[in-house]
Amino acid sequence: MTSSDKHEEFDVVAGASAPGFTPAEAQELGDRVNNRSQRPTSEAFKEFMASSWAPAEPVQHERDEVAEHAAARRSAVSAQFPNERLVIPAGPHKVRSNDTDYRFRPHSAFAHLSGLGVDHEPGAVLVFEPVEDGSGDHGSGHEATLYFKPMAGRDTQEFYADARNGEFWIGPRPGLQEFSQRLGLRTEDSGALEVAVTKNAGPVEFGGTRIRLLREVDLDVDALVDTSRINTTVDLETSDAYDGELAEALSELRLVKDAWEIAQMRVSVAATIAGFHDVVAVLPRAAEHARGERIVEGAFFARARLEGNDLGYDTIAASGNNATVLHWIRNHGAVRRGDLLLLDAGVEADSLYTADITRTLPVTGEFSPTQRKIYDAVLAAADAAFAAVRPGIRFRDIHTAAVRVLAEHLDDWGLLPVSLEEALEETGQHHRRWMPHGTSHHLGLDVHDCAQAKRELYLDGVLEPGMVFTIEPGLYFKNEDLAVPAEFRGIGIRIEDDVLVTEDGAENLSAALPRTAEEIEQWMQGIWSS
Repeated sequence: MTSSDKHEEFDVVAGASAPGFTPAEAQELGDRVNNRSQRPTSEAFKEFMASSWAPAEPVQHERDEVAEHAAARRSAVSAQFPNERLVIPAGPHKVRSNDTDYRFRPHSAFAHLSGLGVDHEPGAVLVFEPVEDGSGDHGSGHEATLYFKPMAGRDTQEFYADARNGEFWIGPRPGLQEFSQRLGLRTEDSGALEVAVTKNAGPVEFGGTRIRLLREVDLDVDALVDTSRINTTVDLETSDAYDGELAEALSELRLVKDAWEIAQMRVSVAATIAGFHDVVAVLPRAAEHARGERIVEGAFFARARLEGNDLGYDTIAASGNNATVLHWIRNHGAVRRGDLLLLDAGVEADSLYTADITRTLPVTGEFSPTQRKIYDAVLAAADAAFAAVRPGIRFRDIHTAAVRVLAEHLDDWGLLPVSLEEALEETGQHHRRWMPHGTSHHLGLDVHDCAQAKRELYLDGVLEPGMVFTIEPGLYFKNEDLAVPAEFRGIGIRIEDDVLVTEDGAENLSAALPRTAEEIEQWMQGIWSS
């Protein structure tokens, strides 16, 4: 975890007579976090710290595989916004507590257009500068430049004194030249950002350049752009609408994945499947602990950090009645024999693409007859949704196929208070009491990817090859639900797989993970026996 000054390594006695001591009443609040610091300030120390470091070795870096794909994405964005300056920040560090930060993750749109994953460059900004059409990058109408703060040299005070940016504290980071070579992007020191963003800005009707900003990613960049707009009499309300159109376009650009993205999805799915294996292996131990869900959560997290960047989202490790809570992430419950464990989890690869898979597992390795009956109903709904997927259908048709099967089972069990057809009408929907969420969502850099896309391209959108989404029907019967038989209560089941639309149908990217009740029982017993 990074911090502004989390650990202090220089144990030098400091007090009221120490150099730099400031009376409390005169010290700014923002500086008081450093009151615990005991870093030497003598010129002799500074001179010694800046000396005798090996020089950085010059290295010629190969072009990253993602570079050409990212360039094609930038060209697609350029074509939508000719003659306009586009500003896409990565975002800053986010504070977890006082002066400790979360691990940095860039905004997904920035990662998509730059090709940068993992924890590179907090505060970076990608700027598309309009040029004559066809004269820009890859024949586009823009030249893209990545602005970020290069790491200070080892002969500077920042090297050892800056706990957020100094190499002594956080380790080396790629510099301007390395990123330029790897990504095929122009790179500039962030000191030049203000001029790059604000030059010639102003109303288009008076010869100025319109700025579109991906808002609410970096408040400093928001302030920079808003100040420029105010100073050049640009209407802020209209500008907000322009910014919204940019966010929408960047989200819609990810609806269809390119070949590199699909390969990354396979990486994250494979790591996620390995994490599910790890969870099954620790289930016996989890069943012995009062907070067994935490053992499950920890086992999966270890795999996510081992093979990926992090979790794609907070793991749902829900046992017993907790499995009927759709977003159960407290994970502090027991894992009891005879109950089911609903595990909804995904590994985020170093590229930041995440899987999203759910399996519902019998804690003892064997479903009870009632559990299996409900499980098979959910599986039948998932299979119906898979059968519906092909290019040309609407996204909403997947949900329709799944919930009809669930409604049919609920009707067969005598749970619907009206006829099946009445329940399926828009004015009915009684079956949704036990399946209140959607069956599918797009998947990629975000677990709920493409979230700012227009309704007509998402819910009402037509499937195309290269789309990746989930299929995840479920049934949830809460302990307190008196509308169901007692033997159903406390059972929550979801089956979720990651799906790639192909030229003639669908590929289940997570097919290597057992899906049927029988396959799951055999798989679990096989892990335990080995």
